[in-house]
Amino acid sequence: MSRVLILTNSSGGLYDFRNEFVEALLQEHEVFISLPDEVKTKELRAEGAEIIQTPIHRRGMNPLEDIRLYLRYRGMMKKLQPDLVVTYTIKPNIYGGMAAARLRIPHIATITGLGGAFDKKGLLLALIVRLYRMGLKRAACVFFQNQENREICRKYGIRGRSEQLVMGSGVNLQRHIYEPYPEEGPVRFLFMGRVMKERGILEYTAAAEQLHSDRVHFEILGNCDEDYEEFLGALEKRGVVRQLGFHTEVHPYVARASAVVVASFHEGMSNTLIEGAATGRPVIASRISGCREAFEEGVTGFGFTPGKPEELIAAMEKFLALSPQERAKMGRLGREKMEREFDRRQVTAAYMQEVSRNLNK
Repeated sequence: MSRVLILTNSSGGLYDFRNEFVEALLQEHEVFISLPDEVKTKELRAEGAEIIQTPIHRRGMNPLEDIRLYLRYRGMMKKLQPDLVVTYTIKPNIYGGMAAARLRIPHIATITGLGGAFDKKGLLLALIVRLYRMGLKRAACVFFQNQENREICRKYGIRGRSEQLVMGSGVNLQRHIYEPYPEEGPVRFLFMGRVMKERGILEYTAAAEQLHSDRVHFEILGNCDEDYEEFLGALEKRGVVRQLGFHTEVHPYVARASAVVVASFHEGMSNTLIEGAATGRPVIASRISGCREAFEEGVTGFGFTPGKPEELIAAMEKFLALSPQERAKMGRLGREKMEREFDRRQVTAAYMQEVSRNLNK
């Protein structure tokens, strides 16, 4: 059996959004997964994957930590001698890609989003571009989740040997089943994801300050990546928002929501939006690449300019002006869009085809 090594920065992200690919690999290959946490390692081990705990500092650019990560990846590859390396997210793509290139191991990378990295200026931007080029230049294939990220990489000469565009990670339509639209109770707007500035938490809470009432609730599902605990705690005490905390199973919370809100400044492809739409919920989303593809304006949701709380409020007011029947129709049409365009089986098939191409050379 061939050996496949997967490098990623989150067991939850791998299991929740890419597990169908892992399962497909396990049918034909030995699979080793390097990751820093234990959120979903039990589930991955139960399927037959071998887990290698590898610390990763996801944020910041500490040269010593990054060199250590590169050396860990290179040592791991020397020991395991994988036939193929698959990487997700920034640091695994860069340092795992460098290690695979050094050892001449075929490498498939996925750009899950560029964040604000390419908004930098001067020497910092030049360093980021150089690192990406070094990490991806020998990649057998680079998968992109939206066209804008693809164009940014092309602009800066960041290329692998081939590339593909897929619809994000897709959505598991059997796991995220369509749910009947809530017929009674308050309107519930749901913010789902990491609580941080780049995810638009300040815009969301600004809208909550203005629109919350006994009939309009604002909920937040996810961990705080930045120091917003005190800020959100004060809002919750006043009844402006309700914090639901972090949960590994989000479907029940999406099912009880009236609309899912994504206020991000950057996305690869928003899993929150496509999971919400698959469940039959209208979406209110930033008009950015990685969100625009997942909804149709006025049909399955409403868009707004990120960083503009007044536009988010206006979009929410449009939604609140709809009848329950109109909101339910939006949700049904969103589900149909997911079935047409975002079925995860299509994404998994694209990855497996690339795996076969590289292992059968």
